[in-house]
Amino acid sequence: MPKFVYDFTEGNKDLKDLLGGKGANLAEMTNLGLPVPPGFTITAEACRHYLAHGTLPAGLADEVDSHLAALESAMGKKLGQSDDPLLVSVRSGAKFSMPGMMETVLNVGLNDESVHGLAAQAGDERFAWDSYRRLIQMFGKTVLDVDGDLFEDAIEDVKRARGAGSDGDLTADDFKELVGRFKAIVKEQAGRSFPTDPREQMDLAVEAVFNSWNAPRAILYRRQERIPVDLGTAVNICSMVFGNMGLDSGTGVAFTRDPASGQQGVYGDYLQNAQGEDVVAGIRNTVPLTELERIDKASYDRLLEIMETLENHYRDMCDIEFTIERGKLWMLQTRVGKRTAAAAFRIACQLLDQGLIDRDEAARRVTGDQLAQLMFPRFASRVDGVTKLTRGMNASPGAAVGKAVFTSPRAVELAGRGEDVILVRRETNPDDLAGMVAAKGVLTSRGGKTSHAAVVARGMGKTCVCGAEELDVDVKDGHFTAPGGVTVREGDVISIDGSSGDVYLGEVPVEDSPVVRYFEGELTEADGDDLVKAVHRVMGHADARARLRVRANCDTPEDAARARRFGAAGIGLCRTEHMFLGDRRRLVEELILAEDDEGRKAALDALEPLQKQDFEGIFEAMDGLPVTIRLIDPPLHEFLPDITELSVKVALAGDGADAKDRKLLEAVTRLHEQNPMLGLRGVRLGLVIPGLFGMQVRAIAEAAAARRRAGGDPRPEIMIPLVGAVQELEAVRDEARGILAEVAAASGVDVPALIGTMIELPRAALTAGQIAEAAEFFSFGTNDLTQTTWGFSRDDVEAAFFSQYLELGIFGVSPFETLDREGVGRLIRIAVEEGRRARPDLHLGICGEHGGDPDSVHFCHGAGLDYVSCSPFRIPVARLEAGRAAIEAAEAASGSGTGGSDSR
Repeated sequence: MPKFVYDFTEGNKDLKDLLGGKGANLAEMTNLGLPVPPGFTITAEACRHYLAHGTLPAGLADEVDSHLAALESAMGKKLGQSDDPLLVSVRSGAKFSMPGMMETVLNVGLNDESVHGLAAQAGDERFAWDSYRRLIQMFGKTVLDVDGDLFEDAIEDVKRARGAGSDGDLTADDFKELVGRFKAIVKEQAGRSFPTDPREQMDLAVEAVFNSWNAPRAILYRRQERIPVDLGTAVNICSMVFGNMGLDSGTGVAFTRDPASGQQGVYGDYLQNAQGEDVVAGIRNTVPLTELERIDKASYDRLLEIMETLENHYRDMCDIEFTIERGKLWMLQTRVGKRTAAAAFRIACQLLDQGLIDRDEAARRVTGDQLAQLMFPRFASRVDGVTKLTRGMNASPGAAVGKAVFTSPRAVELAGRGEDVILVRRETNPDDLAGMVAAKGVLTSRGGKTSHAAVVARGMGKTCVCGAEELDVDVKDGHFTAPGGVTVREGDVISIDGSSGDVYLGEVPVEDSPVVRYFEGELTEADGDDLVKAVHRVMGHADARARLRVRANCDTPEDAARARRFGAAGIGLCRTEHMFLGDRRRLVEELILAEDDEGRKAALDALEPLQKQDFEGIFEAMDGLPVTIRLIDPPLHEFLPDITELSVKVALAGDGADAKDRKLLEAVTRLHEQNPMLGLRGVRLGLVIPGLFGMQVRAIAEAAAARRRAGGDPRPEIMIPLVGAVQELEAVRDEARGILAEVAAASGVDVPALIGTMIELPRAALTAGQIAEAAEFFSFGTNDLTQTTWGFSRDDVEAAFFSQYLELGIFGVSPFETLDREGVGRLIRIAVEEGRRARPDLHLGICGEHGGDPDSVHFCHGAGLDYVSCSPFRIPVARLEAGRAAIEAAEAASGSGTGGSDSR
């Protein structure tokens, strides 16, 4: 029989798969001798069984009985004992942190008898009845699916009747009244009475936690964070300690470093006379953690000792939940803390300097997604023409501009129409997740840096300003009032600065971030701030470790120059069809309409010098680096007028229709395709229109020769698109080689050019061994390879049904965003293996936009490719991930691991 229950003394931090992050870390703190309330963990394996079969696994109840009995023995009291009750918390804890997405129930074990025993033992009747109403409220909402607003409305009614400003002003009698009202709400809404048997409370709470794994907000969060759906959650049953026993008690959240900036110091929030949920919910505004030194210096000093112990033990910034019960400090949770992108880079370098981690681990501690966040624009340093409304807490940095909205559904609705929105709330709760995902930023009037809004926003890289206390937010009426009587209503544009905490009315202009200016060469490492220095250090090591090179997808000299500044090792995709638009489109029309060789040659002769000029500029910008030029590959209709518009024009003109229009309509009709993506394009176009590819090859060769004569070092690579059979490639290759030899003879300059193909059809991948005999390189065009493998057109299906596929779990993420490893990835592996078997020196790359996706870069490293190619802005991201992929592969091969942090 598998073991489903572990005492806190039995686990450790390496058992996250089994015990979840919370349970594993509670066990680790217990092993370190830190003050952790005794308890035990029900494994994620039990959850997976429950979700798969709808029943708890056999033997689980007996194991829980045994561990509960041991806990009761250690505590000297029984669960729910009438005169001195043992109370427990029932809390979720998955492998990866999912803040607020799943359920917690506190004070389990209280009923109409044990509440009196708790009051007697604590010497505080108010505390006991407050704890009892909290249990019914949490249990009703979490376990019995009662609308939580009904409980909140009841509390507000009692507060209004008593003239109370906050929950803290309510008396024991007030809480007794609330207990009665809450019970009535439960019975009316759930169709059953609140359970008074302590063990039934605990068992039902455990099942509720298991069920919460598949709650809509948990599913959405996992999708957003790419957390596997089949992990399940563990459940932690922990003896209760109470922060709501008076002013000598309290609860808080601490970080060993600032999660927003990464700076070292004392960061966190504390709330006197409160339980843990009060802090993260943001219902009452907290005080900074430093205030605890004044309130309770002994607990403060002990907390700082523990924070240092944990950070040195985990070798990373830690996020800590704690409770003080009448002067006694208890640790309720620790985990590697979520942080902003800027904090991630700064902390990695700080820990490196402290000798806690090495350079490889520093690179593993940051991600390409975080680097991308640092490259987004920020608000201009000088702000004119907008009104500053207030300043809150700078909870998650960035610049966010959008229309103010006050509910999560409204945020989702407007964002779905393509509008930028800022979600404004008094405080957020887990049910607001969909709105937070949709919004550009989040603004709250309550809560601190450890509130739900702050923690979730940081994890998602969303801009967030919390605790803007001067704002009076009226969610129901859809407006907020700022100091001076300024009213902002739904639809009004506001700007929030997550770096300073400033909130503005109107749109604030943005400017390039310092990190982008560093990549552009405008800032050196010496000129930059500590963030730029951290990025420079990490990128330098990533480049040194990387095996994959990173090239750029770009089509102009300007883009090529920028790509080179961003660290490109060449061009992996130069799309020549982009060079035929605008004024040149007329020449392409003439080529298509040409009725004889003479007319066709005239059109090609007009195009060739223009192409040569294009290539000379690109070769100059990429001097000394490879430039892969794809011969023209669009559907032919992109160069011709719309068939419907042209038909109408000719029909309306009647007998007076222009002869050229008539001729053009004949050509458009003849060449019209039902599915242009699978029609006359790529290599087919080059074979059907004689001279088209030849003109391009000649322009490439002459441009390269001109650059060589000018002292340059051009390195052209000619890529033939959409090859499905080796015979297609051979025909174009032979023509190209002939032209290259002609130009070399005529110019006296020999510029070698590799000739290869783009693998973008399943047949090409499956016959790669044959194709490699005629190709010197492969470049995988994963955009089209994904389309042809899946059998759908990206432009048509993304808006049509991708959202439903994501909701149904058919896609974990769009296959156009991250490479489909099982389908497209397998085709790539087959092509790599068979291609290199036929030609061992075959050069291999990828030029679809997957080349800039972090997960796809790791796949490309593992598949044995030589380079990835992506848009210029994503080059630094791909460079970082190429280095991280090499580091992780080396560690996997050696069987070592540094333990590292959870980058999620």
